[in-house]
Amino acid sequence: LDPDRGLSLTIARVVQRLQGSSLHSQLERQARVSLHKPEIKLESLKEDIKDFLKISGWEKKLQNAVYSELNVFPSPCHPAAPPEHIKEPLAYMRKAQGSWEKRILKSLNSMCTELNIPLAQKRPVNEQKELLNKWNEMGTDEPDLSLFRPVYAPKDFLEVLMNLRNPNYENGEQPSFRNHLGLIQVPLKVKDIPELKEDFSELGLNIGQLGIDDSAQVPPEFFENEHVRVGQKVLAEQDSAAAQQYVRQGCPTALRADLWALILNISNQPEDILYYEQLKSNVIQHDLLVDSLIYKDVKLTASNDDYYFVFEDYLYQVLLCFSRDTSVLEHFTYSSATPPKSYIQGKLGMEEYAVFYPPNVNYNSFILSVAPLCFLYHEPSKLYQIFREMYVRFFFRLHSISSHPSGIVSLCLLFETLLQTHLPQLFYHLREIGAQPLRISFKWMVRAFSGYLATDQLLLLWDRILGYNSLEILAVLAAAVFAFRAVNLMEVTSLAAAEAVLADLSTLKVMPLLQIFLFATVT
Repeated sequence: LDPDRGLSLTIARVVQRLQGSSLHSQLERQARVSLHKPEIKLESLKEDIKDFLKISGWEKKLQNAVYSELNVFPSPCHPAAPPEHIKEPLAYMRKAQGSWEKRILKSLNSMCTELNIPLAQKRPVNEQKELLNKWNEMGTDEPDLSLFRPVYAPKDFLEVLMNLRNPNYENGEQPSFRNHLGLIQVPLKVKDIPELKEDFSELGLNIGQLGIDDSAQVPPEFFENEHVRVGQKVLAEQDSAAAQQYVRQGCPTALRADLWALILNISNQPEDILYYEQLKSNVIQHDLLVDSLIYKDVKLTASNDDYYFVFEDYLYQVLLCFSRDTSVLEHFTYSSATPPKSYIQGKLGMEEYAVFYPPNVNYNSFILSVAPLCFLYHEPSKLYQIFREMYVRFFFRLHSISSHPSGIVSLCLLFETLLQTHLPQLFYHLREIGAQPLRISFKWMVRAFSGYLATDQLLLLWDRILGYNSLEILAVLAAAVFAFRAVNLMEVTSLAAAEAVLADLSTLKVMPLLQIFLFATVT
């Protein structure tokens, strides 16, 4: 598309999306209210109303909404491009994602058949009352979930990614200049260190960073006090774009919750709280098979985590509501994934009786994406909105097959390329002993390092994900961890030994690792 045509299409799409929003009706209401004000003159009606909306702060809210739309939705394609190209331009990626979804659905359906449990059913009235009464203490429940199994594990997903091939590309078994030595064998364009340096220029060695300059050795007045002052000013201005730029240098702990909400354009209005209550009502009334999978996942992960076990009840509330939220279906317009479809009993194949199951997603292990947010948000409805927005902007890309630069395939390829290019001896050594680096780092990236880093370090990392609107920093950090432990890794002789060297990341400091790898690596 030529720039003018692309811009006009983007404007038209943003206008169309905002016209159906609550913000649009609020702006109309405020404009009508302003007509009764003496400063509004009939001869300059349009300009006066614009000035009123600007002074009263509504123009800023509109700007934030537009900025949010531009951040979430991809650039418009050529008008002649078919809809599936918006989801994923590469046919073999779409085919692979479709096959993966069928595999997941088959696993769900076979579990239903084996356990003789329906995908969804209405709860008996007494069960509804019981669940409502213990809504804030669901963690005390100990149901027998021994027969339920996870739909898939990260290693299953990695095996699928390893088998991806572009049918238009020559794939010989022997390593050559055409295929690199890693596990990912698809020819996608990924960035090299000079490009990453340019993209992440605010992480440079000569620029102040929270996570480095707030350490005990550096007097806080050198950087932190000024950074906090600027952060308070950004919050006072309520400018999403300024907040996104600001968090590239890290968020002060006291300001992080408000800054993230500003970047994600979450304000927790009365209608948002009401929507959350409606989702809660759906959970109370209906029992889904995935509810048991969520229960089991929380028990296996967060309940045994030193940092997250205290948030068990929040995790149930957020994830059970999330599994019912049909508004999340919207992200499938720009995701390579397609929501799984089911049919009302006895109506198989009749489209008018088709329903999405679960109503939004086909992957149930989001616990470690929600848990860190519990440190920041204690109001369930706001916690829910923040997680949902983080999911539709970022986390869904870690669980679907696509060619997007922030998709898990590109992240894996970026990680392997960085290691192969800048630590070739280490890469070759680990490959030769059967300890391909990606087999170790994949679980870190697919969970955005949640459950591996200390919470303060994880939140500093997620600051940068929000600041740069990209997940590429996950691959850079994974490579930086290998670089940091390179001396020890050169000594190992097996995959198990390599995993032992990298088993505990909880003592690592994220920002020094990233800075050293990006800006002290010889290119």
